[in-house]
Amino acid sequence: MIRKFSVFILLFSQEIFAQPADVIKTGAVPKEIEAVRITKTLRIDGILQEDEWKLAGPSPRFTQVEPFQGKAPDNETDVKVLYNNQYLYFGIFARDSLGRKAIRATDLKRDFDYRQHDLLNLSIDGFNDRRNAMAMAVDPFGVQRDYLAFDEIFVDIDWDGLWKVRTARTDSGWYAEIAMPWKTLRYPKTEIPVQTWGFNVYRNRRKTNEITALSEFPRSVSAVRMEYAGLLKNLQPPPPRPNILVQPYFLSSFDSYNRNEYRTGSDEMHYKAGGDLKWAISPNAILDLTANTDFAQADVDRQVNNVTRFSVFFPERRQFFLENSSLFGIGVSQVKERWGGLMRIQPFFSRRIGLDGNGNPVPIDFGGRFVSRSLKRNYGAMLIRQRGFDSVPATNFMIARFSENLGKQNRLGMLVGVKNQPGGSNITSALDGFFRLGGAHSLSTMLIHSATTQTGKNGIAGFAQYFYSTNKWKVWLTETMVTRDFNPELGFVSRSDIIGSTPGIYRFFRGDRLPFKKWLRAFEPGISAEFYHQASSGRLIERQLTLNPVYLNLQSGGYLGYDFTSVYQHLGEPFEPLGIAIQPGVYNYVRNNIIAGTDPSLFLNLIAIFNWGSYFNGNLISGDWILQFAPIPHISLKGRFNRNHFTSVGEFSATSTIDLYALEGRFALNPRLQMIGFYQKNSQNNSYNYNIRISWEYQPLSFVYFVYNHMNFYGPAQYRQTEDHAIAKISYLKQF
Repeated sequence: MIRKFSVFILLFSQEIFAQPADVIKTGAVPKEIEAVRITKTLRIDGILQEDEWKLAGPSPRFTQVEPFQGKAPDNETDVKVLYNNQYLYFGIFARDSLGRKAIRATDLKRDFDYRQHDLLNLSIDGFNDRRNAMAMAVDPFGVQRDYLAFDEIFVDIDWDGLWKVRTARTDSGWYAEIAMPWKTLRYPKTEIPVQTWGFNVYRNRRKTNEITALSEFPRSVSAVRMEYAGLLKNLQPPPPRPNILVQPYFLSSFDSYNRNEYRTGSDEMHYKAGGDLKWAISPNAILDLTANTDFAQADVDRQVNNVTRFSVFFPERRQFFLENSSLFGIGVSQVKERWGGLMRIQPFFSRRIGLDGNGNPVPIDFGGRFVSRSLKRNYGAMLIRQRGFDSVPATNFMIARFSENLGKQNRLGMLVGVKNQPGGSNITSALDGFFRLGGAHSLSTMLIHSATTQTGKNGIAGFAQYFYSTNKWKVWLTETMVTRDFNPELGFVSRSDIIGSTPGIYRFFRGDRLPFKKWLRAFEPGISAEFYHQASSGRLIERQLTLNPVYLNLQSGGYLGYDFTSVYQHLGEPFEPLGIAIQPGVYNYVRNNIIAGTDPSLFLNLIAIFNWGSYFNGNLISGDWILQFAPIPHISLKGRFNRNHFTSVGEFSATSTIDLYALEGRFALNPRLQMIGFYQKNSQNNSYNYNIRISWEYQPLSFVYFVYNHMNFYGPAQYRQTEDHAIAKISYLKQF
């Protein structure tokens, strides 16, 4: 079955590949913008009234990416660029015939969801190597979003740069005025005084979901695919200098614990000081140091009621580990949303540091990270000392990474991770490669080895993942292998002792072939499969065949899809989803799934996932609904309801309903002063928790936080407990 399906995909793909690749060819004459040197320091107010802005030349015309690739925009955008010895300035006017009435934004959160906001996104390639980019985005209310991108596929989405922006909304559109310190930007030190950088700007007008770009790129790639970028010319930046950012903090906390039926507990007051230092030694090399590290302001994890047999992957939320995560966080990730399977392998996963198995923080004494990136190679190392805490012994962590760039967008690399504790070490080593085989084809590979000195066991894992992606097709084939003794204590693997194959294909129909073009942007049917054999025995343990006959991509940004999946499961050991015991055996069942979403930029928007059908030896109906109400960007309320209803499932033919509720509110005076509240309750054990956080960015990247956490754990009387934590924290960022 695996071979037949995979051969079908590959043979069908040959018909696709025989045609010219459905991507825009690179190498065309790039769009150019001339930067103009000034001597005055501009006031950043979003108005563009200074006479210096009149010195900038006319902006090249933008081109549509969505919904009609290559056509002229319905709403024009003008870009101007100035600079002096301290700053690189951008003045952008997003014209709109409806003015303020057309603006969409659902919150004032930094690193906002780009699907919910009007935005302007700048991509800057200071080395003009057509591979890497610093991206800065802004919405009409001056909210910032920034990230680093490497070869488009590796992204540090939570990198926060030091830059300033102000916006102004008018009856004819909205303005963005941006000042970027030269110290924030990365560019070469050269004897040639005048530099040319890779540069692009794209705009999303959310009311019509129209995406336009200064330099056109195909809709099958992102705006940070810099081989499609234009040019920013006539720049004379000052020579790059070492850039040092120091961010000390002071924290006080009150912790109260109440445990078991006897209400024993304790109240504790704590004080803590520490901080971070970031030293940009050169345009290519950065050293980060952290001492007595604290993540009190980090967003809390959301609970998940998991009905699969696989480990849940919780994302990293702590700033120190998020930066440069693209260099260290290599691996295969297939999340079952539109394509790919439920399989994830990473040789390094930063949540293994500073958190216990339940996600509770473990103190970090100190840490350091050095990263160097250049046109030829990238390398880095991370050292962390985790303090002994309760039953967790003091632990040292070391991660080293090296990758060599080959050709235009290929690379080979290696990674070594060591976890050292009293009594022994766990060592994980990996070799990996990424190859861009033309504009539409790509191949990722990795081979990983783990060794545990305490047990003497060694294990191997690996994968090869091929993608073909154009404006009309997405085809993939992923092969994975994980041996029984593979144990990356510094990494993450969702399944062990398996050999997996996950092929699939989707077709995108657009344009004049479609009916109802006023509201329908694309029809995207597809078919995919997952096959898993037990590596130690060769026995087929799971098969999933999914047919997705309906997926409608709406002009508004909403969507509607239906798929059904035929599942074969050979359980070799008991399985207990949400407290329901399922015994080993062979099971065949069919699941149906509907997924729908309204326009996410509307003040009232909904995401709904509903699936039903047989489940092992019984039936399961599951639903997940997320409703957001954002009457103005300053107020955003979001409610989530998840229900799993089991009927005659498991060893005792159990019938049970498990509900998970969540409510989140964000209240913002402006992008720099906000209060965020979150509440969650799980009916499985009647536990609940809530978190309230006030954040004030009193100057760029300097914060005052007030945080209150309450956790209530129910169960047998001897295990009941509550925890309350009140935290006040101040940090201060100084740039030298």
